[in-house]
Formats: sequence, C-alpha cells, structure tokens
Amino acid sequence: VCQAITSTGTKKGELLLADVNTQLKNKNITTDVKVDSRSNLFTTVTIDEPAPGLKTIFSFVVPDQKSGMVELQYRHEYAGISNGIGLTAKPLVSFSGVIGNDCVSVGTDLSFDTASGNFIKLNAGLNITHSDLIASMTLNDKGDTLTASYYHIVSPLTNTAVGAELTHSFSSNENTLTIGTQHALDPLTTVKARMNNYGRASALIQHEWRPKSLFTISGEVDTRAIEKSAKVGLALALKP
Repeated sequence: VCQAITSTGTKKGELLLADVNTQLKNKNITTDVKVDSRSNLFTTVTIDEPAPGLKTIFSFVVPDQKSGMVELQYRHEYAGISNGIGLTAKPLVSFSGVIGNDCVSVGTDLSFDTASGNFIKLNAGLNITHSDLIASMTLNDKGDTLTASYYHIVSPLTNTAVGAELTHSFSSNENTLTIGTQHALDPLTTVKARMNNYGRASALIQHEWRPKSLFTISGEVDTRAIEKSAKVGLALALKP
C-alpha cells in the first residue's frame, strides 16, 4: 500500500483558501481524497486494467448528491476513448476521443445533458509535435472560441522555453494574446512568467527541495491596477 499527502494554500485578498489531498494505492486500485476549506469531500476511486487497456473511475463529492459519476477509459497505441455518465435520473453523458501518433493527433470532447436535450460541451483540436516544438489549434465553447498556441524549447540544458497563445472569440470579436517563458536556474529550481495584451502578468518560482516534493511561490498582477489586483500564492507538494 502506497500513500501520499499534498497540501496547498492560496491567499486572495482577505480570504485564505486551502485543501489537503491524500492518495492511497493498493495493487491496481487507487483512491484519492481531497478536503477543502469549505468542508467539501472529493473522492475518486480508480481501478486500473480490469481488462487490457481499460480503466474504470468512480467519483463523487460530499455533500453534493448529484456529483456521482462513472467513467470508462480505453487506451490503444494510436487511440484513446473516454466515456462518462452521471449517477442521476437524467444524467450528463460525456465522450472524448483522440487518434494520432507521436507527430500529429486530432481529438474531440463533448458532453450532452439528457435533462435539457442540449450539448453543453463541443470541442475539437489538432496537435503537431516535433523534437523541440509543439503547435496546436483548438475550437472550444461549442465553436465560439478558436485558440492557437506555440511552444518552443530554446535550450534543453537549462529547460529554457518560450510560448505564445492567441485566442479569438467569434461572438465578441475579441482577441487575447499571451506570451510566456520558463528557465531553470539550477536542476532543482525553475522560474516561469507570462503576460497578455491586457496587461495581466503572472510569475512563479518552483523548487524541488527533495525528490518529487515541490515548493512553489506564485504571483499575479494587473499592471493597469497594481494596487487592487495583486495576488500571491504558496503551494507545497509532498510525496514520500
């Protein structure tokens, strides 16, 4: 039996948000339990490989009685499929699938609400991967939002990379451009930063103080209203 505990905390204005995560693993069954500062209990039970390529996931949130869901996942060398259904009288049904190889892949993600008879999610995407770059294009929000992104590794030795993302909304005719970068100060410490065309900037520094255990300090600010929008967050991840 393996066990891992992770805790995180974020201060937003005068409000402090925190949660504690526990993971228990016994053979091919993994149980994840999270408790947040609002006394919500999130539980996920994963059964890995009950049959070749198959995974079964049960999840629910206490006290939300309508949160129960069962998900079946199937993975093949060149394809993956996931189907989920809510444990209610009129459930939410979801489907996602992807097909491709190491260079090119395409996929879709959709959800159908049987209560209203409408699709609440209908997304599609294309991804191209090379040795030192990743480019992708996605269509989200039931066809309303188009996003193109690019990620390029500048120096593998220092884990230095740059990236950009352009999002266009067809309904509002608005564009959002975000650029970012990352760099390893040393083998255990990484810094990341990004900024968009509306002046919102964020950065973080992450240190692996022991194997698989991370300490992260992050911050975000609107450069047009620094005195009103500054946020600072701390996160600590512990694994034995």
